[in-house]
Amino acid sequence: MDKNGVCTAFVEMIPVIKGSFFTKSWKNHVQILESSSNVIIIYGDSDSLLSLIVNIKQKLLTWKVWVLISQWDVSKFDDYFMVDSLHGALIFSHHREEIPNFTDFMQKYNPSKYPEDTYLHVLWHMYFNCSFVKKDCKIVHNCLPNASLGFLPGNIFDMAMSEESYNVYNAVYAVAHSLHEMILNQVQFQTHEKGKKMVFFPWQLHPFLRERQLINQNGANEDLDCTRKSHVEYDILNFWNFPKGLGLNVKVGTFSPSAPKEQKLSISSNMIQWATGSTEIPQSVCSESCHPGFRKTHQEGRVACCFDCIPCPENEISNETDVDQCVKCPETHYANIEKIHCLQKTVTFLYYDDPLGKTLCFMSLGFSSLTAAVLVVFLKNRDTPIVKANNLALSYTLLITLMLCFLCPLLFIGRPSTASCILQQNIFGLLFTVALSTVLAKTITVVIAFKITSPGRIRRWLLISRAPNFIIPLCTLLQVFLSGIWLTTSPPFIDKDAHSEHGHIIIICNKGSAVAFHCNLGYLGALALVSYFMAFLSRNLPDTFNEAKFLAFSMLVFCSVWVTFLPVYHSTKGKNMVAMEVFSILASSTSLLGIIFAPKCYLILLRPERNSLSYIRDKTYAKSIKPS
Repeated sequence: MDKNGVCTAFVEMIPVIKGSFFTKSWKNHVQILESSSNVIIIYGDSDSLLSLIVNIKQKLLTWKVWVLISQWDVSKFDDYFMVDSLHGALIFSHHREEIPNFTDFMQKYNPSKYPEDTYLHVLWHMYFNCSFVKKDCKIVHNCLPNASLGFLPGNIFDMAMSEESYNVYNAVYAVAHSLHEMILNQVQFQTHEKGKKMVFFPWQLHPFLRERQLINQNGANEDLDCTRKSHVEYDILNFWNFPKGLGLNVKVGTFSPSAPKEQKLSISSNMIQWATGSTEIPQSVCSESCHPGFRKTHQEGRVACCFDCIPCPENEISNETDVDQCVKCPETHYANIEKIHCLQKTVTFLYYDDPLGKTLCFMSLGFSSLTAAVLVVFLKNRDTPIVKANNLALSYTLLITLMLCFLCPLLFIGRPSTASCILQQNIFGLLFTVALSTVLAKTITVVIAFKITSPGRIRRWLLISRAPNFIIPLCTLLQVFLSGIWLTTSPPFIDKDAHSEHGHIIIICNKGSAVAFHCNLGYLGALALVSYFMAFLSRNLPDTFNEAKFLAFSMLVFCSVWVTFLPVYHSTKGKNMVAMEVFSILASSTSLLGIIFAPKCYLILLRPERNSLSYIRDKTYAKSIKPS
């Protein structure tokens, strides 16, 4: 049964020792019948069934399905039950064909013809009201004319040959034929004195019985050798006992163990009358089936069919009932809500039509246009004091670089490619290196300019030769060197993130080497810190336009943006990680544009009277005569 997936709730031995089933120990075993199992299979002889029936009498067991063997005449046990407990039982009986003329023989079988059969006297007395003279067993009076066993109901006397009678018939038939063959054998091969009886011993008959393959009168082949494989077939009978006393065995199917697997069992379930009174096949399970989307987990200490149903884990499915393990979806798929199907993941990235992508794109173009406008303002007012005082070449370089920095995020938006992944980080690092080195050159220029009053030819030469401007190509060359190492060792590449967003595969650019990426940021941070340090040293110098203070503050904000960026960047995934890097680029570029150039644009456009030589002379004179 276990091999065929049948789960048994219990297996108990029924005691058959005389009187054992009346003891307390056996009565404790009655609890097996109170199990939640709705199907009970009993195998044994009639005494076994009787011992069971005696102990369960007066117990309400109507809703259980009994599976029995044909040796038990279940109709005999009716009186032991409160209700029709055995109604709907399934009985396995050896398949047999009807013996020719057996029914005719039974119809003519009566006490007049066979007076020695006292059982017939009882039947005729009970059902035909016949009286007999005990001395000669003759029928006297009150007898139904032409009474026959065929007049009796099937539950009283079944005219069909029972399985026990069929076996007895075959046994007698086999012994007769074997005995006949043995006699012929002795007559043929042994000499006997005339008039002397032939003597046989039982053991002499055994070889003839073993070798005989009996073909009885109905054509059935009965092999009497137990060592040869039997090709027995079974009829499946359904016991109809409702109303009580009906007692009919109706053939509803067959079972052939030697047939192919798909043909072993043949049954007409619509013909079966179940004990439950329903046309639906009764269920007898410890646990209900686990539906698709769930898997079984065994209940500790109980049989295999007792289990709990738990949902499949994340991204796993089961599309069949009663599965032991769920199946994990491929990386390119995800489980639906019911966890019964794997659905194709949607390929996505930070594209231009996305609301976040649109916002970042508009910000990038907007700030780039604003930077271009500031550059135009500086070009138109290049002869004014405030523009000249800020080193025209460095200011133009910084504005053009910032304009490109604002356009740099456009490389991060759209479907990534190998070229865009490489350009993203290298263009970003190169442009910000130029921007920060320009700020560093401006701070050094401010420091040298206000130290020129003190003696020193070196400082004067540095200012006249514009030596600070060479910081820009030097720092840029170092950045190019770092980028070259990055590209030759572990360059950025296209990567797929299948876990950050449910149901999506996000295409992103992998940095390749995390060390190289952080070295790039570290180099930019070092430039910003040096620029901040130089600007901080010159904060108290007599600068009319507070250039040093603005440079120092811009570097402070720049460093704050990227220090905040690192932990937030590493805590985000997918498109949000890309958006965070783009936002940091825009924020740091805006800090440089806003803090360094916004005050100057304010004076140029809104307070032009302060952007004149006369105003500067008056302001300088006022500071010089101010008491210290």
